[in-house]
Amino acid sequence: MNQVPHHIAVVMDGNGRWAAKRCLPRVAGHKQGVVSLRRCVKACAQRGVGVLTVFAFSSENWSRPIEEVSGLMSLFAMALAREVPRLQADGVRMHFVGERLGLSERLVAGIEGAERATASNSRLILNICFNYGGRWDIVQAAKKVAAQGIAMNETTLNAAMAMAHVADPDLVIRTGAELRISNFLLWQSAYSELYFSERLWPEFDEAELDLAIQSFGRRERRFGKTSDQLSTHADLSALD
Repeated sequence: MNQVPHHIAVVMDGNGRWAAKRCLPRVAGHKQGVVSLRRCVKACAQRGVGVLTVFAFSSENWSRPIEEVSGLMSLFAMALAREVPRLQADGVRMHFVGERLGLSERLVAGIEGAERATASNSRLILNICFNYGGRWDIVQAAKKVAAQGIAMNETTLNAAMAMAHVADPDLVIRTGAELRISNFLLWQSAYSELYFSERLWPEFDEAELDLAIQSFGRRERRFGKTSDQLSTHADLSALD
């Protein structure tokens, strides 16, 4: 089976460890991580992936050393200015997912400008989860539904999620050899396939992406059904 997932989500872990191995400041690892993200976006578009969602900055990351957080905010603002024209030319549409309250005016302006500039693109949707947490997403969705005065169920909650504009991820990749999802897309990844890479994020390249996609293609996605049910459905579809 040579199946390419429509939606890939990535926990980009290992920037700091990559820098530490080279006796560099942690922000140097984050800078290299931007290079890796650029490479991943291009590779996903070339392979026919429709949606790429990346965990850029979690709501828990504010507790990191102040110099690292400050460096990340500056790097993010600079990356927006530098990368948006490139993404616009490549047909990538950008969405920023997360709490914007508390971000600087400069950062919010950059985010809104990037979304406007790429709004008409359709080759690849790039969701950047920034100041995001899966629990925050569920809570904000519940608040929306309650404020609307409608019944709260899976359908109404799903429609209120911050990622309601795209289908749930088929494949969630985490780099850096950690075996957890760290509050990332808790609602949306209920039936996602998981792939854990030993590579640190700055080392994650096209070959490692292909390994993840190949692993996905070998898996049977049953969504609660049995293998026999899937086989029967496939046989009936072939007769149509």
